[in-house]
Amino acid sequence: MPANAARNPDPLRGVAKIQAAQHARATGIHPLQRGEGEGDALEVADQAEQFAGERSAPADSVPAAALVAARAQAAGLPRAQGRATELTGQPLDAEPAGYTDPTWSNDGAGFRDVAGRTTALAVDGNTYYQGAADGGVWKSTDRGRTWRSIWDGQSTLSIGALLVAPDHSLWVGTGEANTNSDSYLGTGVYRSTDGGRSFRRVGGDELLDRQTFRLVADGQGNVYAATNQGLYRHSATTSAGAWTLVLKPDPNPTGSPYHTSIITDVVVRPGTHGQTVLAVLGWRLGTAYNGFYLSTTGGGAGSYRLINPSGAIDTTDIGRTTLAYAADGSRLYAIIQSPKRLAANGATNLQGVFVSTTGDPTGPYQKIADSDSLGASGSALQNLDGYHVGIQSWYNEALAVDPTNPLHVYVSLEEVFQSNDGGATFQTASQYWNYNLKCGDAACPPATHPDQHALALTNDGQVLIGNDGGVYRRPMTDTGYGDWTDLNDTVRTLQYYDAAAGQSGRGFAYWGGLQDNGTSALFPGQRKNIEPAGGDGGMVLVNPRDGQQAVGEYTNLAMYRTSDGGHTFTTISPECGYYADKTACDPSARFIAPFQADIHDANHWVAAGNKVWDSTRGWDTTCATTCDWTPVHGFGLDAAGGYNVGTALAVSGVVTYAAWVDSGANPSPSFASGIDTNYGGSWHRIASPVLPNRFVAGLTVDPANPAHVYAVYNGYSRRWIPGGGLGTVFESTDGGSSWRNVSGNLPDAPGDGLAVIGGKLVLGTDIGLFVADQRHPAAWSRLGALPNVVVTNVRTVPGRAAVVVATHGRGIWQVTLS
Repeated sequence: MPANAARNPDPLRGVAKIQAAQHARATGIHPLQRGEGEGDALEVADQAEQFAGERSAPADSVPAAALVAARAQAAGLPRAQGRATELTGQPLDAEPAGYTDPTWSNDGAGFRDVAGRTTALAVDGNTYYQGAADGGVWKSTDRGRTWRSIWDGQSTLSIGALLVAPDHSLWVGTGEANTNSDSYLGTGVYRSTDGGRSFRRVGGDELLDRQTFRLVADGQGNVYAATNQGLYRHSATTSAGAWTLVLKPDPNPTGSPYHTSIITDVVVRPGTHGQTVLAVLGWRLGTAYNGFYLSTTGGGAGSYRLINPSGAIDTTDIGRTTLAYAADGSRLYAIIQSPKRLAANGATNLQGVFVSTTGDPTGPYQKIADSDSLGASGSALQNLDGYHVGIQSWYNEALAVDPTNPLHVYVSLEEVFQSNDGGATFQTASQYWNYNLKCGDAACPPATHPDQHALALTNDGQVLIGNDGGVYRRPMTDTGYGDWTDLNDTVRTLQYYDAAAGQSGRGFAYWGGLQDNGTSALFPGQRKNIEPAGGDGGMVLVNPRDGQQAVGEYTNLAMYRTSDGGHTFTTISPECGYYADKTACDPSARFIAPFQADIHDANHWVAAGNKVWDSTRGWDTTCATTCDWTPVHGFGLDAAGGYNVGTALAVSGVVTYAAWVDSGANPSPSFASGIDTNYGGSWHRIASPVLPNRFVAGLTVDPANPAHVYAVYNGYSRRWIPGGGLGTVFESTDGGSSWRNVSGNLPDAPGDGLAVIGGKLVLGTDIGLFVADQRHPAAWSRLGALPNVVVTNVRTVPGRAAVVVATHGRGIWQVTLS
């Protein structure tokens, strides 16, 4: 990215412009489950659907009971000895000084220290709580200066909602509720009466397999849970007793995963003693049952009716909706996403921001803002082609009203906006980035990370925001840009997809690719983890003998290499959006596309989209007008005419193993995955009745024998997924001609990656690490050294009896085997 707008006349060069262009051109509607169309071909949607699809294939979803059962299985395994070191315990600096690559760095963005995606916030006096997408619950008793985890041992770290009830008990709703699904469904709602030292699940299994959008106390002894499968109510004073389902309008006779009565919000009107309850069914692509549901008789089952609020709201176009009342009930605000605009895949899918100036849920409502007016309030997205305010309103929504002033309201979308006059005018309070500002470094106000998900207002006049980069705070008296304090230095919720190590002096450099936080690098003696390359991150490749040399990726095979530790990058992608030769480029790749170095030659690389690409030029590889990548194999087309694309690679000399998946989404009767290889001298497709038809997440070749290879499968067995087959880890000793299932006593859980080290197999799964002797691979033990977090990949540390572990929510760890 450019250093800043003052030094660069074009404030949208580099990754900013690449991101805008990819969003603008992502206009194809592709099929989803049960034949429905998806109109939000955006990065976060593509990435999330692929993350979820890996785990549910060939079905459309996975019961949360599968995760609970897998953790119970794991608890019964013998424990292996190992020492875990958390490597990313220091802050991640998203805009490190001196890292000014004009294409890929964040230089000039205004970002500072960041954490992973924050999905929920709650305040109890000077105590703050935050929930993370897959990082659990964190607590601060000093107004956000320092944080500690209070959730590591729970069954899932995926958090959707938080509530501090009137009795100061803390309620935690599991299952991230952004309808993007790159985290697990929840295992229920939990309650703590001792500040998070202990938790009890509220009720029984009623909220298993749910996403929790909102938890609300009515002040009359009840708590409401807005979930993706209806609205529930429970006593606010106990954890005992079942949840009562009070609203589930859509009968969903076909069992569609999108017609489950997705209640995106619920509010109780202040001053009505719990009698007036308003809920919204807001599936982002719309259903016949989407709309406002009102109870004026206490919110019990059977008391809700569908209303058509009068005024400016288009009641035929209600998608995801977020609500907020003024503290005295005098005004009701609403953010409404438009299913029609989402399906049309335009530059925004925001219907608007509305207010009922009387507080009456039936209206009349006035529109106080839309994409254009918010764009004109100082938004950095105003002039960004194809990407305007509200482009991700199905994913980015939060709303809060000043408890002392009904006219003072905060609206969170990709950015944060505020109004001090009830919506007559708005100002951008937290903009997407600083590239649109014409200012020098010293004059640019620090920005926050974009993509907002949570808002909370404190009793001492502070506003807290939660987004894809963590938590930020500033006084509510502030207006305009700036004055945000980032509160992320002690929050360790980074969501990695991959991590690898290379020697650097007397220590190691650790590189990794993250969700919405680019590619990071941690060097010996460095006080902070740094982000030399911005945007989204994915796989990484590191020279084991020189940690200054690394390859990262943005999305869809957009690879970039560096030989100076990330100060400069060269884009080396053969994908058709980057390589000029459109007859030879790769037409399709996964959002997180695989690339790998030869385990014996750090200058021999292989990458995979629809084709398998080979380069022997290593750190001199280029791909622009001409390309050093050579296509050596193609995965072909699937039964529907879509592109098969690569999912995993293993390379040993002239031998390559390449896994692929078809282009379709789940479920599909024709879902297909497989492994191709050139072992034996020519490329061919492996056929084996032993291998299941699920997503192949990892391939690992034995360094001592190229015919000896392991395949790691994601997803769950046929017990949970029809057609899922059996097994997680499979071994071949003859180049893939024959296979045996070596899963043995492994829990039935998604596998993600495997490393061979010192005669041992180390497996990363969605429920942690497991180890087995290579000579007896079916006898697995549990390496219980990590929080209960998804392990997305495992790689060896050069020259050490250790592995570097990437987690999707708790950063990077190194585990040394005993």
